[in-house]
Amino acid sequence: MQKFQTRFLEEADKFISEHDSKTVRKIFYNIDLAEQTNDPKLFKKLKNDIWEFRTVFAGIQIRLLAFWDKSDNTDTLVFATHGFIKKVDKVPKNEIERAVRIKDQYFENKLKK
Repeated sequence: MQKFQTRFLEEADKFISEHDSKTVRKIFYNIDLAEQTNDPKLFKKLKNDIWEFRTVFAGIQIRLLAFWDKSDNTDTLVFATHGFIKKVDKVPKNEIERAVRIKDQYFENKLKK
């Protein structure tokens, strides 16, 4: 059973579109799996309410950062903010800060509607 739905914001879409079809399939396969299981190898909380979708494919560590939107009483949505290729053990602080900025902007725009 699906626990949440994932939506992709502009920067996440752009990041995914830069990869070849096999890599993209693997990313979506892992996200689909993460939506149905509680596997921290696939979807893990970082900090500042930012989460990461984790994919390792062809020796490359692909990360999509995300946040939850539970403000509507409909579906629980997770929004992927942006992605990057991870080169070190820890998620770089600037990537988390970037995700927080995108999240804040998303909720600001949502309030204006």
